[in-house]
Amino acid sequence: MPSKNKFFRIIFFIGAALILRFIIVNQVLEASEAWWIQAIAIIIIFGIGIGYVFRGTAKVIEETTEVLKDRTKLAGGFLQAFGTAFPDMVIGVVAAFISLQIRDTDYVRAINLAIIAASTTFGSNIYNILHATWCVYRQNLANLRQKAVFMFPRIKAGGLVRPLSEHNIKPSINEMDGAIRVLTALTMLTAFVAVSMVLFGQVKNGAEQISGDLYQLVLPVGIALFIFCAAVLYHFRKSHLPDSPDKIIIEEKRYYDHQRTVRIIFDLILSGIAILFAAESMIKAMEVFSQLTHIPFVITGIMAGLIGCFGEMLVVHNFSVNPKGRIGDAIVGVAMDNIVTTLGAAIVAIMGGIFLGSNSLILIFIIILTANTLLIEQISKLKNSLQILK
Repeated sequence: MPSKNKFFRIIFFIGAALILRFIIVNQVLEASEAWWIQAIAIIIIFGIGIGYVFRGTAKVIEETTEVLKDRTKLAGGFLQAFGTAFPDMVIGVVAAFISLQIRDTDYVRAINLAIIAASTTFGSNIYNILHATWCVYRQNLANLRQKAVFMFPRIKAGGLVRPLSEHNIKPSINEMDGAIRVLTALTMLTAFVAVSMVLFGQVKNGAEQISGDLYQLVLPVGIALFIFCAAVLYHFRKSHLPDSPDKIIIEEKRYYDHQRTVRIIFDLILSGIAILFAAESMIKAMEVFSQLTHIPFVITGIMAGLIGCFGEMLVVHNFSVNPKGRIGDAIVGVAMDNIVTTLGAAIVAIMGGIFLGSNSLILIFIIILTANTLLIEQISKLKNSLQILK
């Protein structure tokens, strides 16, 4: 794609995100009291935000990290995670920031927004891991049958997953080991958050409208969590994919191969700006949606988590159905993405904006830990297939 076309496409993403934030949200969603107008505005925000802005920026992230990985020798999953986890972090941080602004004037709304911040941040980890588990499961099934299978049974649109024997470049065993270690670290961090909230985070419920006990991720735990996440990311920053002579054989024309690194980073920054405004619009839409439907804010937040991790899910899906040696990046990227998201939760905690009710706290963290275990099992099976091929 010509340089100008690629650049203007990213500008269009930013333009669409700005229209959502300052026209659809300000002039329609918040200005109107008619429920049907608000409902139409919400549909527009989600439709354009997910279908255009997030989907388009996910493609940019996928293309740029593939090139940056080769230039920097950093793990592709490490680079990918910072781009795709950005929406999760933005949604959580924006919700927490709004919560802190209104906490003295509207305590109930502030706590509800803080619940959205927490459930969005941690809820997105559930979707990421479960979707990755499915992708690796389908890859293992293709390996077992030694033939291509649909990503989603009987649905051609999902693409074909080919057995590893048909992949141009195969992921390395070291990548699989790295993914398992990152997921193990994620499991330990998740357990640390849950235990810390129960032991040190119970707060007095100051509003009758909020039922049940409330738990907060307190400042000291947030600081410790931030340090732990940063240390894990630093430890796993290097690529585990060895240089292969096969790369020369499948060399293909990639747009960003011919761009300077400064330009690549600039495009990533522009994509991040588009994600920022789109995510902020979605926070507003989710709050109004919860008020219109009377769905609990924690459920709304978990639904928002799907929005936040949509980019990562797209990248994992695309890498899984593309037999060019990037499934390893995809798996490591999912684990890294959730570490980065947890880092975002630490930032929100330091801001003072993470709260969860007792029931939601238990359910969210049990599901995350279970999903981590399932993904580790599937990665182990994929590693066994690689060892057989060796």
